[in-house]
Amino acid sequence: MDTVYFDHGTVAERWARAQLFFEAKEYATAARILDVLADEVPEQVAPRLLLARAYYHSAQLLRAESALRKVIELDPVESYARLMLGRTLQRQNRADDAAPHLRMAAALNGEFAQL
Repeated sequence: MDTVYFDHGTVAERWARAQLFFEAKEYATAARILDVLADEVPEQVAPRLLLARAYYHSAQLLRAESALRKVIELDPVESYARLMLGRTLQRQNRADDAAPHLRMAAALNGEFAQL
């Protein structure tokens, strides 16, 4: 792959390109673009969340976990990131670590356990 192609363009152009690769289920390619992009705009949640999703779907679970933890650091009430982190930890056979994130995601979405 031509590195120049992926790195070429404005942040908005690269964001659009990453989204196209993600939608085409080219998750590893999307992650390659988003990895650089997320560091360029560290205050924004969306590129890092899409990066985490790309890692998750390409079975790069440790990288997905790391990206999701950064998203939660930026936005502690991002319910989808909590859900994804829980699912990522489950896929790593870490159910005990996943449980609090899954409960938090449910609570943030208004899904409370029936008493």
